[in-house]
Formats: sequence, C-alpha cells, structure tokens
Amino acid sequence: MAVSTGLHVSPECPAMLERIDALGGMLDAEADAAEELGRLTDDVARALLDAGVVRAALPQSLGGFEFSPCQLIETVERVSHHDSAAGWTMMALQLMTGTTAAYLDAVAAADLFPDVAGGGHALLAGHGTRPGRAVPVEGGYLVSGSWQFASGMAHATHIHSAIQVEGSGELRVLAMPKSQVELVDNWDVLGLRATHSIDYHCADEFVPAPYTYLATTTNPANGGAIYRLGLVNMSAIGHTGWAFGVGRRLLEELKSVAAAKSGTRHAAVDTAQFHAEYATAEARLRSARAWAMEVWRGVEDTLDAGALPSTEQDTLLRLALNHATWTVRDVGQTVHRWAGTAAIRRGPIDRFLRDLGTGTQHITSSPTVLQNCGKWLSGSHPHAHWEFLDLTP
Repeated sequence: MAVSTGLHVSPECPAMLERIDALGGMLDAEADAAEELGRLTDDVARALLDAGVVRAALPQSLGGFEFSPCQLIETVERVSHHDSAAGWTMMALQLMTGTTAAYLDAVAAADLFPDVAGGGHALLAGHGTRPGRAVPVEGGYLVSGSWQFASGMAHATHIHSAIQVEGSGELRVLAMPKSQVELVDNWDVLGLRATHSIDYHCADEFVPAPYTYLATTTNPANGGAIYRLGLVNMSAIGHTGWAFGVGRRLLEELKSVAAAKSGTRHAAVDTAQFHAEYATAEARLRSARAWAMEVWRGVEDTLDAGALPSTEQDTLLRLALNHATWTVRDVGQTVHRWAGTAAIRRGPIDRFLRDLGTGTQHITSSPTVLQNCGKWLSGSHPHAHWEFLDLTP
C-alpha cells in the first residue's frame, strides 16, 4: 500500500468538529448513565464512531481521514469539551487503532481494516507499557502477560499490547482478537469512570508475526507523514487535546455559575478577587494552548519536509503536554474554589473535576517526564535522546 511523504491535512476537519458539536446534547444527557455503566453508552459510542472520530486517526491509504496532529488535537479537544470521559475513550481508540493500521504490514492491515470508509475495521484498546512476554515460535509468538488501564475496551474488537521478545529483548506491539484475553472487570475509581479502563491478561496465546510491529518504529507501512512520529509521540497528541477540552468546559461551567449567583446576597462571584482569578485562569489556559499548538505546528512543518522531529521537538511536545495537563489542573482548582456547592453536587463540574483529577495521573504527564525535559533543556544531557518516555544518553 502506498505511503505518502508529505503531511496530510484533511479537508474533513471542519465538518468533523460540527458533527461532534451536534452530538453535544446527547453526550451531556448520557454522561450520568455512562458513569453508572462504567463505559460509554452504546448510543454515544456508536454516534461518535459514525461521526468519524476514530476514522480521523486512520491512514488515508486505507480509507481514513488521516488528520494532521493539530487537527487531531482539535478533534479530541472538542469531544472532551462535551464529555471528558468520552474524549478520553475516543482518544485511546484513536491512538491504538490508528497506529496499528499504520504500522502493521499489508497482509494484517488488509485483514483488520478491510473497509475503513464504510466502517468495516477493527477497533483496538489496550496498554503499551509494562510489556508481556513473547516466546518466538514458528510463524509468530506465544504471548503471556498482564496489562492495566485498557481505556475504551468495552468498545474494542481487538487488543493492543506491548510485548518483549524472549531472547532478543526486542520490544514489539501486537494486535490480537479480544477473545484471546481474559478481561478483569475492576475499574472502580473516582474519575474517568465511564472509560472502562480495565485490566486484562492472557497466557501462551499465539499471535502471528505479521500482527506485531516494532514498538519504536517511525516507518509506517500505511499512511503518511504523521505516523513517522512513532507511537509515544502520537500519544501526546490526544492527551494534549483532552486537557484543553476539559479546561475550557470547566471555565464555561464556572461562568454559568457566576451568572446565576451574581447579585445574590454575599455572592463571592461579585468580588474583585473572583474576577482577577477568573481572568488569570483564562490567561493560563489560552497561553498553554497557544504554546502547545505552536510546538505542534513546528512538528508538522518538520514532518511535511520529510524529516523526523529533532530531540528539541521531542522534548518540547512532551513539555507542552505536561504544561497543558498541570495548567488545566490549576484551572480546575480555581473552578472548585469559586463554584461553591455546584462543585460538590452531582453535575458537570463535579464530573469534570473528578475526571481531571484522574487524568493528571497518566504516565505521559508524570514528574519523571518533566524532569527529563529539564535535563535536556538545561544542557545537562545535551547528547541524550528520547526512548519512549525516558531520556537516554
């Protein structure tokens, strides 16, 4: 299958954002039911898939829309603005499904993605760290392992998992039917309850070699320049968009609370302190978003020129994600402080704050990643490079 060289910027993006906005009322109305279920409702999941949210991350050569990084950020941001758990779920399905389609060879890709434009393709969920064991056998691997945090698993048909090949130590990623693993229904958490981020495990399951790919690859078998980012850099795209969607919605909710309370007796939202803190939160959110998009536009220019991101760009996209996540956390604290009882009763503010608190714990925004960014930017490790989330001499 053909692999294009330049960065594809899809003309479908504006219409996609309109379709997502048209589903906003449904996402709001179904959010409480999704939390009770521990996953998105069938209607919401189907509506978002039919809108093309996952297709946005699939290679154009297979029938996908193949959005650019900035377009994918906007897509996840828009879904997350309407429902943070739906945004997280779609982000995970986008990443696992899109990268699998890009990196598997022609035979496996044709099997799993026979009719992308018509909706006929696999959906993948799983976990890419803490690899399982892969024992080489004729034609493939016998895979055993236990993995966690498989966001979106309720809606997946196939598993995405990291594996380490016994003997060589090579890290690979597999795609296998969900029926080959045992799911553990243990997602009992405070936030992101509707993402079905469960555990799963298997023992000595056969996976054909063509249904695996090198975890560090930046050479897509299908699709264009965006997939030269590699799996880890691709993951930063969705997490960045998620943070901004959540931050924007929380500020909008606080604005609505302020409008309802203004003019009432002892209304805190009528104080100069509230106005100053709201303005500060707005500035921080807009600034973080502007800088993140600047970083990603630079990465897009590099990809479009046929090159790979530099170590500086790899560092900055990780730092921009960390900054976005923790800036939005601070925005959330401002919202919690001034929303009063609206922040503790069941409703959008409560739900988004709980989801935000859980989302900040993701490994991609961990203190260790921030420290590694500082090591390179400060000049203490000038010749190091990134391997996954580690800075390696």
